[in-house]
Amino acid sequence: MALAMAQLTLAHQSSYGGPPSYGGHGQSSTGLPGASSYVAPTGFPTSAFSSYYPVPSGQEPQPALYDPVLNITYPLNLTNPDTIPDHDPDPEYFPVPIVNLAALDQQSVIASVVAEVGSVILSTSFGSNCSQCLAALSVAKSAAQLAPELVPQMFVDLCVKYKFHSNATCEEDFAADTFGAIWTQVLAFADVAGTDGRWICNSLSSTFCPFPGVAPLNVTSYFPSPKPTNPKVWKPSGKRVKVLHMSDFHIDPRYKVGAEGNCSSSLCCRGNNPNTALPVGQIGMPAPPFGAYKCDTPYDLGLAALQSVATLTGTSKHDPLAWTIYTGDLVAHDPQSQLSRAFTEYAEESVYSMFEKYLTGPVFPVLGNHDSNPEAIDAPHSLPGNLSQQMSWNYNHVASLWRLNGWIDDAAEAEAKTHYGGYSIKNHYGVRMITFNSDFWYKSNFLNYINTTNPDVSTSFAFVISELDAAEKAGERVWLFAHVLSGWDGSNPLANPSNLFYAIVERYSPHVIANVFWGHTHEDQVMIYYANNGTVQSRDTALSAGWIGPSVTPLTNLNSGFRLYEVDTGNFEIYEAYTYYADVNSFSSLNATGPTYKFEYSTRDAYGPAANWSSAAPLNATFWHAVTEAMEQDHSLVAKFNTFQGKSSVKSPNCTSEACAEAKVCYIRSGSVALGRKCPQGFASVQSAYTGKNF
Repeated sequence: MALAMAQLTLAHQSSYGGPPSYGGHGQSSTGLPGASSYVAPTGFPTSAFSSYYPVPSGQEPQPALYDPVLNITYPLNLTNPDTIPDHDPDPEYFPVPIVNLAALDQQSVIASVVAEVGSVILSTSFGSNCSQCLAALSVAKSAAQLAPELVPQMFVDLCVKYKFHSNATCEEDFAADTFGAIWTQVLAFADVAGTDGRWICNSLSSTFCPFPGVAPLNVTSYFPSPKPTNPKVWKPSGKRVKVLHMSDFHIDPRYKVGAEGNCSSSLCCRGNNPNTALPVGQIGMPAPPFGAYKCDTPYDLGLAALQSVATLTGTSKHDPLAWTIYTGDLVAHDPQSQLSRAFTEYAEESVYSMFEKYLTGPVFPVLGNHDSNPEAIDAPHSLPGNLSQQMSWNYNHVASLWRLNGWIDDAAEAEAKTHYGGYSIKNHYGVRMITFNSDFWYKSNFLNYINTTNPDVSTSFAFVISELDAAEKAGERVWLFAHVLSGWDGSNPLANPSNLFYAIVERYSPHVIANVFWGHTHEDQVMIYYANNGTVQSRDTALSAGWIGPSVTPLTNLNSGFRLYEVDTGNFEIYEAYTYYADVNSFSSLNATGPTYKFEYSTRDAYGPAANWSSAAPLNATFWHAVTEAMEQDHSLVAKFNTFQGKSSVKSPNCTSEACAEAKVCYIRSGSVALGRKCPQGFASVQSAYTGKNF
């Protein structure tokens, strides 16, 4: 392995380190790093995988995937679009009861709890919905401690009886084989009468408890040393390399060509998900082979995107990408009842093997919230007994795949297995890649509602701080990345971990952290991190930029895309960013060709002139703050940003009002939950019509 890594290093170091002009390295006549467009062939590249299961004519391929880590070939019925399962067969993990009760006694406990919770729900004596919710949780806690395996059905029954959701949604949310076992763990170990309970109730419905907000944080206690008074100043070398940023692939091996592409709910382009407004059996919008706006990535679209990379970026096996960062989410957006551990492992092997085949240079991936099972659930090692290891199967799997592909070494593999898929590795150009699993602040990881007053229950941030401090002492530059973003409108992470992360970025920027990268939203966005927790937002206080990568998947109402960075090998700053996209609106009319991926915009050309930005200066946090200043003066610049946010999708709403412009500028300047929630709400996403006031 050491020899293989050394050979890989030498190959990449000799590949491309030329001047910014890229002369003689495949630059197109337009000044782009490669061609301005790439037309994918109509036929699926059968060489993408070694073997396939037979499929009906006109349908997506079904690779017979061999997993080298698990030593298995995944069966056809796992991904067959005509045999989609309706339950998750994997083990369910429950707390150990504090007392061993007989079966009849456990049933008696549940009956008593159901009756008492019902009394709480129907009572009119509580002063607020929040106190009522906390009381119900306090009553229910004993059920999780005494009869845990019976709790999921209790959840479902209560949900149905009191019409908290529809019957089907109650099953999807609380059945044992979906999230019921997870909620049982939460109920057993959380402080349900205190802050944990407020977070739980707020997550169930904002009408139950108000958003709990940010707890005070003793920042200095987390850092082993103070910020240097005279930190290292990094200088550019003048040599640039090409770095690809891909995100949110969301491969859908169950995609069914000709199925309803405009279904009533959930994931479309599936044989089991109709448009209920139409007569039974009638298709309103047949799913095209290459994808649609309400669907995840079929193989034909995913391969078209990967095939386009070399042509558009001007790279090849002999002139490769320096490296690729992949900011998470491989698995399709199936309902939890249709997911499984095997389906997750299949997506991991499928997408990573396609990356290894089509992307030159090493790939540095992170796990997204969909890259687990149950979806978004990751368990901290602080949980008792076997519960602390209930997701280790996943970390072991991906870490081994990454090492087998030659992307990380043995030490990083061991780190990834220990730190929930997070690792730290210095790449062949000398920049350190530090990653972490952001499910440990994501609102949909329900296990985060245990011990919410601790912003680092998983110790993921302790690992990141340790690696950043070591990088500072060694004089190293760092790229820091994960999946779920830390701020924007404040709707995704929990507040306390987001607050700690902002402090980490402030402590180690800009002299250690060169850039921060995210995925998750599927949209083309950016955030700025400032000194002093963002209390003063100016060019002088801007420290680091958080680039949010566009998705390959069109879901929802977006075009498919990816980005290329030009990175200086001296300071590892970004000097240019090119974004590419495919117009999903055109897919229904494709006959003679596949999708066209084409150049959308240059970040420097799009925003630099309005910001009066020097052509020699990097696209750093100061640049982005200057852009927001220009946006405040010229709202047409915000409208342009809004167009790019959806990758030029015809489905994106316009952003032409003062209210929308104000909100967008605020989001860009909001790198934490606390800052994001202070922004006007209702303009964060272009995936549906805006709901903000005066839109």
